[in-house]
Amino acid sequence: MIAIILLGPPGAGKGTLAEEIKTAFHIPHISTGSIFREAAAGKTPLGEQVRSILASGGLVPDELTIALVRDRLKQGDTERGYILDGFPRTLPQAEALEGFARPGAVINLCLPEEEVTARLSGRRTCPACGEIFHVRHRPSRKEGLCDRCGAGLTIRPDDEEGAIKNRLRVYRTQTAVLEGFYRERGLCHDLDCHRPPAEIWKELKPFLQGLEADPPPSSSI
Repeated sequence: MIAIILLGPPGAGKGTLAEEIKTAFHIPHISTGSIFREAAAGKTPLGEQVRSILASGGLVPDELTIALVRDRLKQGDTERGYILDGFPRTLPQAEALEGFARPGAVINLCLPEEEVTARLSGRRTCPACGEIFHVRHRPSRKEGLCDRCGAGLTIRPDDEEGAIKNRLRVYRTQTAVLEGFYRERGLCHDLDCHRPPAEIWKELKPFLQGLEADPPPSSSI
């Protein structure tokens, strides 16, 4: 069973890596964003709470987030394992998770903050069709215009330099403490993400294959 948590700063590539793992091992990629959207679309009491909070622009509290994740992990598609992305985000969430679904490993995506800034600030998004480009890694054929639909590309508000600094500050003060929490339990495994995605995957895949049969080692990948 491959039950893992992905940790790492914004822009480290958690979403991309999660899709690789999902496809290779046929396990669900579970993010808090998708959980909130699914809950809000349903007609359960928890869903009603989430819908009300999101409609008001508020943040979903730990207690409700934990309840939603617990319910999600009870679904049948998690029997072979799962990838948690964006949960736990705080120490109370991590402590609560210990009570109902201890992961087999925590993959800590390591990336210098200057590279995080370069990756996020270089992103360009098409407001019309949603296509994403990058000025360095995936530039559009015509500067400033979407290859797919020709609309003008924009910079998302959370990819502005000031917003990036704030996101990193939040990560350092809130989520980064989880590294210590999981290191104490021998579950945290560092993965250097300052490399091409193909190299990262080549290194990670054998490690995950080992989790299918044996407990994970305590050393870094």
